[in-house]
Amino acid sequence: MVTKTNSLSQIALQKFKKNFWGVFSLCFIGVVGLISVFAYLFAPDNSQNANQMHVSIHSKSPGFTVDMLTIPSQIKNEQSFLDKIFFGVKNTDTEIPIATFSVNDNQLTYTEYASDGLEGVSKTIAADFIMKNSARQYIKSVTFYLGTDKYGRDLLSRLLVGARISFFIGFVAVFISLVIGVFMGSVAGYYGGKVDAFIMWIINVTWSIPTLLLVIAITLALGKGFWQVFIAVGLTMWVEVARVVRGQLISAKEMQYVTAARALGFKDYRIITKHILPNIMAPVIVICAANFAAAILIESGLSFLGIGAQPPMASWGAMIKDHYNYIILGKPYLAVLPGLCIMFLVMAFMLIGNALRDALDVKH
Repeated sequence: MVTKTNSLSQIALQKFKKNFWGVFSLCFIGVVGLISVFAYLFAPDNSQNANQMHVSIHSKSPGFTVDMLTIPSQIKNEQSFLDKIFFGVKNTDTEIPIATFSVNDNQLTYTEYASDGLEGVSKTIAADFIMKNSARQYIKSVTFYLGTDKYGRDLLSRLLVGARISFFIGFVAVFISLVIGVFMGSVAGYYGGKVDAFIMWIINVTWSIPTLLLVIAITLALGKGFWQVFIAVGLTMWVEVARVVRGQLISAKEMQYVTAARALGFKDYRIITKHILPNIMAPVIVICAANFAAAILIESGLSFLGIGAQPPMASWGAMIKDHYNYIILGKPYLAVLPGLCIMFLVMAFMLIGNALRDALDVKH
């Protein structure tokens, strides 16, 4: 008779599958990750950073529709297919929201769109590229499903493209914090003594500095920009990982399997990486889920302060900064929508952290 035995990882996986909110959050994060990678395939405005501005249609309500005249540019746009997918289209054409148009004698006469009941300017251009039968090829009806921001950009596209920064900063920051934290915590916990005292001094000094202040200092030292923020956030999040790894390693190094490894003559590096770390990673995984959420919030705060991702790059925090005054001006959704995106993504990571904590708890 064959008895079926389950490993601890299989048991943890089964317990995780039974947690509805954990599985739901994992699926939600997977969808956000897919949108982040292929944002320009989903975004109605697939120009780089979804930054196609039309000031005449700024702050329009969701569902707003307008005719858009596209005047082709003479500049040749040479972009690879992959470049367009991952970084957006370099749009050199001129787009003009219009109210009315007519084509006579190979000339296009149009009236620019004007809001608040005003009458737009009428213009006539010699349009060799437009004929009566093909006018609609260059004039299309465009619908802004979530409306436009204060610069006349498509809000839905900005939200989709902005997900990329908030999502990937979690991965980069957690990776940096894992590399530094696991190394520092392992060395401190395994060797102890003066090495432990020195590393703990570094940890305590770093821990005592307010996180946001430290990130601001690192960001100002490295300069404003996309990758600088990623590195700055990662360099401030390794402390908690290091403390947990150190504490786990101090207790694990006294276990019999470590004593046996030493008796067999294994080197310290192999004992730490092959024997101890795989057995103490459960609490580290839970901390990483929480650090994902913390990294998203820190980046949003930096963008709100103006030292995060720089314009015209789309960022949820920057979108809140640009539109928070609209909360009292009658269009709160311009600031509320990116705020809800941040809240849902952070909540998803926190729920996954709780689910992992329950699944990896050997006492239950």
